[in-house]
Amino acid sequence: MEAVTDEQYADTAGRAVLETIRAYGVTTVFGIPGTHNLELYRPLAELGMRAVTNRHEQGAGYGADGWAQQTGLPGVVITTSGPGLQNAMSAIGTAFCESRPLLVLSPGVALGAEFRDVGTLHETKDATAMVAAIAEWSRRVTSAAEAVDAVHDAFALFRTGRPRPVHIEIPLDVLEGAAGVPAAARAARPAPAPEPGDPEAVATAAALIARASSPVIVAGGGSTGAVAEVTALAERLGAPVVTTLNGKGVLDETHPLSLGSNLRIASAREVAETADVLIVLGSKLGEAELWVPRLEAGGAVVRVDISAAQLHKNLEASVGIVGDTAAVVAGLLAALDAEGSAGADAAPRAWPELDARRAAIAAEVHGILPETVELAERIAGALPEDAIVAGDSSQIVYLALANVLRQSRPHSLLYTPTYATLGYGLPAAIGARVAQTERPVVTVIGDGALMFCVNEFVTAIEQRLDLTVVCVDNGGYAEIRQNEVDRGIQPIGVDLVQPDWAALAAAFGASAQRVGRAEEVAPTIAAAIAAGGVQFVHVPQTALG
Repeated sequence: MEAVTDEQYADTAGRAVLETIRAYGVTTVFGIPGTHNLELYRPLAELGMRAVTNRHEQGAGYGADGWAQQTGLPGVVITTSGPGLQNAMSAIGTAFCESRPLLVLSPGVALGAEFRDVGTLHETKDATAMVAAIAEWSRRVTSAAEAVDAVHDAFALFRTGRPRPVHIEIPLDVLEGAAGVPAAARAARPAPAPEPGDPEAVATAAALIARASSPVIVAGGGSTGAVAEVTALAERLGAPVVTTLNGKGVLDETHPLSLGSNLRIASAREVAETADVLIVLGSKLGEAELWVPRLEAGGAVVRVDISAAQLHKNLEASVGIVGDTAAVVAGLLAALDAEGSAGADAAPRAWPELDARRAAIAAEVHGILPETVELAERIAGALPEDAIVAGDSSQIVYLALANVLRQSRPHSLLYTPTYATLGYGLPAAIGARVAQTERPVVTVIGDGALMFCVNEFVTAIEQRLDLTVVCVDNGGYAEIRQNEVDRGIQPIGVDLVQPDWAALAAAFGASAQRVGRAEEVAPTIAAAIAAGGVQFVHVPQTALG
């Protein structure tokens, strides 16, 4: 077989696609090289793009998510055709449910070879339709120009719409063929101005808010880009702020007006439900973020969301405003100035005293699973103030750490409250650490969840990261075990055989240790973070003395 020359691949569709992505500022891709996707890998080094090779495409998707949350850019995943793309489906589903920007590139069968069912390598019945079932959109392009246009469309969505995953399938003959796309077409398109919302709706909402005596703000994941504006609005109104888990840190959780990311706790929900005006910023108020079917608002409701479809979802809005949260809230502040009742020259509203409410929330949290919450407090006490914590769908996180950990800025707790997948924490932490080196990164993960992604230890080692992994081991799937008991089912399939966790982590190349007593938890974790490199701390919960 005649060797392929570099000249033949000097400017392929694969290169045009990656050049376009690089033009938007993306510097890292996650994925696994495969037989069919090599022309997506060829230009990476020349373009100055880092390739993170995960050990499973699900991990690539979650790594890209962690990276995206730290950079504000979409995560990019390259899969090969067939099984590689299918392995990334859980990550695509997660990005859809959690409204995260994710761009997935995959090769596909050559043009004209669709649906032949002749047994070609990685043959898939309809890859584009498969991903379209769970992504915001999925496109099979027919030319390099179409592929480049699809990239531009993806970034338009990420910049102006509800950020969700998209997929571009590039037929193999197109991917490896000449691009024929001019350089100007590969340049990033200017970002439009943020949507400020309908002026009449903003004015109506401001008038309603100005008359409020007990306003409350609920901040969701769609408000994470509006830290300054949300803080200013809360302080202007003297309004308590409670966030969803995806909105955690929008208001510094040490702020006197913060009630933390505790919307799932009845004592915090009550504050929102008894407000005379409830201001909901960038949240669909879904059951997974509430732990009850719906939030019952006793007063008027003002909702702000980038998506019109969200304005009345799960809770009817008295006034709904479609727009970018930061721009809309800035407009509300200006309108409040114009109202005169809460303007810059007006006497500031008194801030409510929330210590008693915070104590009630804390008592409720501790009552859920006291020993786990106590352990979470020890872990939280060991973490630097600026730590990024990647959690997993493990009891130590969703029943405890998410509530007791106070964080000062958004995207500091990486978590998936709606999709609640296992195996997210470690690869997400890797992505966060690859994205930045200024803040320490720690993942806190249960033993059941870690077994879904333990292979990513090697990725962290290979990437030479400083990363601490804390595994809280409760012997298996403890919550599901309790669910079975509550239903009168003899526990089955939930008490798991465990490896020697420390030895396993060490075999991957991590520095590993096991904690034997409760008082050792915090100092061991703090020392691991300070030591650098890939560190593993095994915390067998039932064995702590």
